[in-house]
Amino acid sequence: MNSRMKGKAGELELTKVLKGYGYKDCRRGQQYCGASGDADVVGLSGIHIECKRVEKLNIEKAMEQSMNDARMSEMPTVMHRKNNHPWLVTMAMDDWMKLYKAAGKLL
Repeated sequence: MNSRMKGKAGELELTKVLKGYGYKDCRRGQQYCGASGDADVVGLSGIHIECKRVEKLNIEKAMEQSMNDARMSEMPTVMHRKNNHPWLVTMAMDDWMKLYKAAGKLL
């Protein structure tokens, strides 16, 4: 499978996972416009998702791409997984702490 097809498959897989968590508006970001700089998956308000479905990930490069593409109101985020492994989420500590605090878990 070429990298474009694998990327599309990963985005569709992630979309299905997010919908399973109840986020029914999630969809591939480039399926309609194909514009460069769009999030790979959209539907989580305030989150810019860069989706990576690879065996060897350069997480720093992936985060840099998400940070460069995210709008000011979005938290750059990389959602990624390897074969036979669960989905993982990588984001900046400051952004994660904002989410944690917003969830009411931090005094």
